[in-house]
Amino acid sequence: MEESYKNQEDYQQQEPVLQLRDVDIYYGNYKAVRGVNLDIAKNQITAFIGPSGCGKSTILRCLNRLNDLISSFKLKGRVTYHGQDLYHKDIDPVEVRKRIGMVFQRPNPFPKTIYDNIAYGARVNGYKGDMDELVETSLRRAVLWDEVKDKLGESGFSLSGGQQQRLCIARTIAAQPEVVLMDEPCSALDPISTLKIEELMHELKENYTIVIVTHNMQQATRVADMTAFFNAEAIGDKGNKIGYLVEFDRTEKIFSDPREEATRDYVSGRFG
Repeated sequence: MEESYKNQEDYQQQEPVLQLRDVDIYYGNYKAVRGVNLDIAKNQITAFIGPSGCGKSTILRCLNRLNDLISSFKLKGRVTYHGQDLYHKDIDPVEVRKRIGMVFQRPNPFPKTIYDNIAYGARVNGYKGDMDELVETSLRRAVLWDEVKDKLGESGFSLSGGQQQRLCIARTIAAQPEVVLMDEPCSALDPISTLKIEELMHELKENYTIVIVTHNMQQATRVADMTAFFNAEAIGDKGNKIGYLVEFDRTEKIFSDPREEATRDYVSGRFG
């Protein structure tokens, strides 16, 4: 697996921000994902693609320990952040989520004002800086400031779907993470809002490392520097599937000259 990125210049120049080594994921006795090895580089956009049920979102949520909220979840292998084992018994999952934020599939503003949506996390975490400045900076980075600066006291629900998703991105940024995870952030949006989010991703990667799950392969080609293709195989006679990583490489290579036939079939639309 490591051969697919060993020779990439970006990986030679710096240590990966996140690494997965021999990661298996279980829900109870059911093995959902097997043998994932993956490096995620700083200030790049990494896309996870693949058919439904192949473990993309499961792996994404492993990166900031959101799967811990599922009682039957169990992980074997190692997930490291700057070399530190995220699943070590002394690691606080809440601290992990401060550094590795998450933007969900559907916009989920808090039932608060636009201002308080951004300020909420900082207040909870005891932020001592200028709150007005933090709110404005976060909204500017989410390319939303000019649209909402005159109505910060209005409900976050007053915004359009695309604006709500950018508000959620601004809220995530306000917590000052290093990594932003995005689980199909455009699936509920119209094409114009989708393009705005994609443009935003390109701007954000100057300051953040981004990992995105997407079913939209055109989106992956537009935004991602690196792409990981996951697949699933049936196990037993109960319709269960186990997900696994097929191939990981530069996005242009995955879509134009993949090494694996399964990848070629998927990106060409022959299955999935």
